[in-house]
Amino acid sequence: MLNPFRRIVDFYWRFLVSPIDYTRHIGVFVGENSFIATRKWSSEPYLITIGNNVQITSGVAIHTHGGGNSVRSRIPDFDVFGKVQIEDWAYIGAYSQIMPGVTIGEGAIVAAGSVVTKSVPPRTVVGGNPARYICTVDEYIQKNLEFNLQIHGKNLSLKEKRKFLLTLPEEKFLKK
Repeated sequence: MLNPFRRIVDFYWRFLVSPIDYTRHIGVFVGENSFIATRKWSSEPYLITIGNNVQITSGVAIHTHGGGNSVRSRIPDFDVFGKVQIEDWAYIGAYSQIMPGVTIGEGAIVAAGSVVTKSVPPRTVVGGNPARYICTVDEYIQKNLEFNLQIHGKNLSLKEKRKFLLTLPEEKFLKK
């Protein structure tokens, strides 16, 4: 049990440092050049490994255990854990849930709001609840290439980005 002072420090640390610094502080291994916007981590963050150039957007939750309480009426000490690995260049969309034992393959895309219950092969796109195969990343690129606005890396201010996007004709935007 943590002493009260340590609990207070840990609580404020969570909000005073960047999400990636907080993530490393609690024990998640994070590779180089990754972007992390979530602060929702399992109670065993040391069972999570994140590769290089990974993007984890806001609200994503990564779990390393579960299902124990309903089984404990029959097996009192029941606990099941699974390591989670997110490989290089993977992208996890907002509010997705990554379940215990899952590996997100290199360059894979997890659509926003997905519940990933099985490992995702490299360079594939999955989405839904439970997450299912949608297409390969190459197919995703081909479907969306005409909408590529090429603004990443141009270091636009928020004001410049807004002006640029609001002056584009409608056909430049995705429509579903």
